[in-house]
Amino acid sequence: MLIPNKLKQGDKVLVVSASNSLLEKDKEYIEKSKKMLENVGLKVEFSKNSYSNTTGYGGTVVEKADDINNGFKNSEYKMIFIAKGGGNSNSLFDYLDYDVIKENPKIICGFSDSTSITNMITEKTGLVTYSGPTFKSLSSWETDYAYKWFIKRFMEDNSDLFDIDDKSYIIKEGMAEGELIGGNLSLISRMASGKYTLNFENKILFIEELGFESEPAICSGNLHYMKQNGVFDKIKGLWVGFYEHEDNISLEKIVLEVLGENYNFPIIKSNNFGHTDKKVIIPIGIKARIDTNKENKIEITERCTK
Repeated sequence: MLIPNKLKQGDKVLVVSASNSLLEKDKEYIEKSKKMLENVGLKVEFSKNSYSNTTGYGGTVVEKADDINNGFKNSEYKMIFIAKGGGNSNSLFDYLDYDVIKENPKIICGFSDSTSITNMITEKTGLVTYSGPTFKSLSSWETDYAYKWFIKRFMEDNSDLFDIDDKSYIIKEGMAEGELIGGNLSLISRMASGKYTLNFENKILFIEELGFESEPAICSGNLHYMKQNGVFDKIKGLWVGFYEHEDNISLEKIVLEVLGENYNFPIIKSNNFGHTDKKVIIPIGIKARIDTNKENKIEITERCTK
């Protein structure tokens, strides 16, 4: 496993549009996020195609992949920060230079549609990646929770997964150890089979979903697809994150309905990751332990930056 170096004052961060491109309407948040990073001594630059709209719905796959590949290749940049969410970052899989990424390990972070990119990079290269805020969402939520976690995770030697006020809950008791894998449920389910299948063997899977776009039936369908492709026969534990829908049906309820009584791994719940202002930064590819006897039901068991 390749563990990237943490950031220090003076380091350059490259903002890359791996999903949707930056737009004029994003400018307020982009400027705020840039200022926030500059306030802790970092330098922010934007990739060549971060504002590209060549296709009419964003940059081309070649433009976006080139920005990521060049960002890893350029030793001046110490972090690749995915700009914002979207819907088609999985289209880059064929165009990423996994050898270049592996030879130039550095931090890459995002959530939502970024789930595709971060998990596939870890799968193909062994580089620890991070499920956390996008560059835009660093400043677009109502609190500074994500910003504080950016500093804790990437600039300090911190391996926590919970803030002092965060709570975790037992859905199914037990203990488990394994590498973390996961992110947005819709995106993770797409990687349960096919050419770009993820290895779920002996992993602790974390999932969250956006209720505005994915109603309970859609969540159920995605979970059943993962079940049909053997994902839940392979994992060691499940960590359910934030999900809110107008029907007040919880994601953990859907999970239990899909799994039934046939699985013995522990399942825990917390609301500090996903499409919410509380967005802890979760390292993908790092070992963790679930223990439902503890106050914080999951913890990282090794350093996630060096």
